[in-house]
Amino acid sequence: MDFDFTAEGPKLMMLLYGVIAFAAVVGLLLLVLDVLPSRKDRWVALGLLFPAGALLTVGLIVPAIRTLILAFMNKDSTEFVGFDNFVWMFTDKTSGMLPDFSSTPVSYGVLLSTVLWVLLVPSVSTAVGLVYAVMVDRAKFESFAKSLIFMPMAISFVGAGIIWKFIYAYRQEGEDQIGLLNQIVVALGGTPQQWLLDGPWNTLFLIAVLVWIQAGFAMVVLSAAIKAIPGDIVEAARIDGVTPWQMFWRVTVPSIRPALVVVMVTISIGTLKVFDIVRTMTGGQFGTSVVANEMYNYSFRFDEKGKGAALAVLLFVLVAPIVIYQIRVMRRRRLEGVR
Repeated sequence: MDFDFTAEGPKLMMLLYGVIAFAAVVGLLLLVLDVLPSRKDRWVALGLLFPAGALLTVGLIVPAIRTLILAFMNKDSTEFVGFDNFVWMFTDKTSGMLPDFSSTPVSYGVLLSTVLWVLLVPSVSTAVGLVYAVMVDRAKFESFAKSLIFMPMAISFVGAGIIWKFIYAYRQEGEDQIGLLNQIVVALGGTPQQWLLDGPWNTLFLIAVLVWIQAGFAMVVLSAAIKAIPGDIVEAARIDGVTPWQMFWRVTVPSIRPALVVVMVTISIGTLKVFDIVRTMTGGQFGTSVVANEMYNYSFRFDEKGKGAALAVLLFVLVAPIVIYQIRVMRRRRLEGVR
């Protein structure tokens, strides 16, 4: 893909000016704070937080307000239409994007698919990560095993989607299969399957990709929590003669419950915003679309800015309760630590 620097010159210059301006502001603030003979901690904190606050305002708060306004406008953002875009999400049945849900409103299939992701990915990822953490805890090759399990976290979602698309690749019966899964099926005497076409199983195969990625994150956090369990508790349980199964359910799990909550909440937030895997592997077709993918479609492919913004607001509404819950949990734990 050729990149025309001449055509993009003005944009690149604007970006350069922005970087220079930001560097100049930060440098000036640091210089002023350094040469002041007497300074208050409050002013120092305000000065150091100003660049981050400015970037947060320009890059997050202003776009969020603009998106909220666009959600109540028509496709060209020229006319106020009230709640029409939100009503459309739950009443329109004309979209061809979701063939498996053509008899229901457009958003029902998308929401059902998104809910399936949110229910399965956090729970399965946390369960698999917990099993990993228990199995490799104090093992002989613990560091090496953890590195292998955590490695998928270093791969981008797009990269992971491409890798797993090759795993699910399909060729007609009788031809050489390049997909690992179909090669195994053929080797066992079965017929190759189009794993990403038939619903609802195709959504489950996409979910497996995110589980594969997030299990490493869950393993690292839960492994650290397991190592933080006081040794006297473990020793007392062993003296009482508990079995490994009882040790797991009655000592390990209750002791790491706060870490389990953090892992579940964190993965849930990321799952609600999933886009890359769906976009890379199926493009949201065959009944696999999720809210973030539809937001992209209506905003940039169908030129329906109002509907795209409404979907973005819906996504924010879905994520907000989980974020608020996580903040409350962290604040409660902080207060308990102070006490």
